[in-house]
Amino acid sequence: MIDTTPFGRTGHDSTRVIFGAAAFGEVTQDEADETMELIRRHGINHLDTAASYGEAELRLGPWMAEHRSEYFLATKTGERTKDAAWAEINRSLERLQTDHVDLLQLHNLVDEEEWRTAFATGGALEAAVRARDEGLVRHIGVTGHGVTVAAQHLRSLGEFEFDSVLLPYNFPMTRNRAYLDDFEALTATCDERGVAVQTIKSITRAPWGDREQTAATWYEPLRDQGAIDTAVAWVLGREGVFLNTVGDIHVLPMVLDAAERADGRPDEQAMERLEAAFGLEPLFV
Repeated sequence: MIDTTPFGRTGHDSTRVIFGAAAFGEVTQDEADETMELIRRHGINHLDTAASYGEAELRLGPWMAEHRSEYFLATKTGERTKDAAWAEINRSLERLQTDHVDLLQLHNLVDEEEWRTAFATGGALEAAVRARDEGLVRHIGVTGHGVTVAAQHLRSLGEFEFDSVLLPYNFPMTRNRAYLDDFEALTATCDERGVAVQTIKSITRAPWGDREQTAATWYEPLRDQGAIDTAVAWVLGREGVFLNTVGDIHVLPMVLDAAERADGRPDEQAMERLEAAFGLEPLFV
């Protein structure tokens, strides 16, 4: 089974692997239900979705109606104003068939203008706080992509006591010294404050570029089990971070298998061999 650890200061012990329900964006209900049975067999107790993930919330809804108490449930709003975010939060609750979520995240809050809008009077943060005050959400987090996200998250933590952050973390990203420095500064602050750190894109191989897209992910994922083993072990080998799974239900079983067998962090040489053998590239530059 996959180990659990405190999800920041929330009081919940989450599995270090979190199911990323972006994988449910374009699947049938039967496929979603079968995948949730897989998640259950692996003991995953934390689910992460978003209003913008296609049909994902709808696909999780029937499972939540039957098994809500078994999971720490997170969703996200990408709206930037209070009224729009409030409407989206309530829509997510309806789609998820629940009266509350454990974590509501401001989704991909990186762009400067959007960041200012969300934090301003009448911004999305006010809707999140209202939802927390009314018991619709229990905790509030922030997520993002790109090479500036770690620095922007650190800035966000200076504006509000978020309970979690989510951002990319994989070996190719650490080749960018500026990104790595920002990531280390962010995680140090999170450690001090009890803020949970979620990581995404653990098994990214490269952008699709001109290649045919053959997976549900918007990037090309690793598909070799040995390569996935190495990439997953490298992320989980860093103490205190969570790994959010891949956005493709067919690649997912390999990630879960790798996570269950992960034992120690591969060294620099092992990661360089992986990088060379599979042509790993940064997804964000």
